Amino acid sequence: MLIDTHVHLNADQYEEDVEEVIGRALDAGVKKMVVVGFDTKTINKAIELAEAYPYIYAVVGWHPVDAIDCTEDDLKWIESLAKHPKVVGIGETGLDYYWDKSPKDVQQELFRKQIRLAQKVDLPIIIHNRDATGDVVRILKEEEAEKTGGIMHCYGGSVETAKECINMNFMISLGGPVTFKNARMPKEVATEISLDHLLIETDAPYLAPHPHRGKRNEPALVTLVAEEIARLKGLPVEEVAQRTTANAMKLFGLE
Repeated sequence: MLIDTHVHLNADQYEEDVEEVIGRALDAGVKKMVVVGFDTKTINKAIELAEAYPYIYAVVGWHPVDAIDCTEDDLKWIESLAKHPKVVGIGETGLDYYWDKSPKDVQQELFRKQIRLAQKVDLPIIIHNRDATGDVVRILKEEEAEKTGGIMHCYGGSVETAKECINMNFMISLGGPVTFKNARMPKEVATEISLDHLLIETDAPYLAPHPHRGKRNEPALVTLVAEEIARLKGLPVEEVAQRTTANAMKLFGLE
């Protein structure tokens, strides 16, 4: 069994065929999926999917790119949704310095608020980081994020930073980029970091693994992520599947 720990089945790209996409995932052995909402529309859709399918769970939060749009009422709504039995995490939140829609100080303040919210509702926090590693790690330390821990989603940083995050009670989640031929750092992380600290994800519909790169991703393809980690570690893919699934079940408190 595999768990796709981060997928956007709530994205417009699946509007026409989400049932077929889910069916292909189940056929591929992906028996649980965590759908991540990051604004009003996608949070509502994540909850809807989690309520419709027993093997789908939701994470709710506000994306750093859109931090400038998030209100105090939005945060109160997210906090209220944290009580939902199918909501298993807060996020994705973090920092994104690649896009310039939301100023850095606005992103940082919202990031801190969502870390505190996760601590208040006692759920793991899912971290988005793009071109902002230093500030992400600093804020996680300053806000004592190890109290809840969580996931460094679609991790693309160094082995050294991964170890820093692990020491703060965070899991390292690898997605499609680990399969890319030129992806040196994800391959190093997959090789060097113990399976005890790894999760797998697709971030679908984005970041489809090789040989599907550039096409729409979907949760069935998380099998290719597991296979590449197994190849890099010299382990049976069944062991990678079993251990990463156990890690996800424990982190999210799933049965």
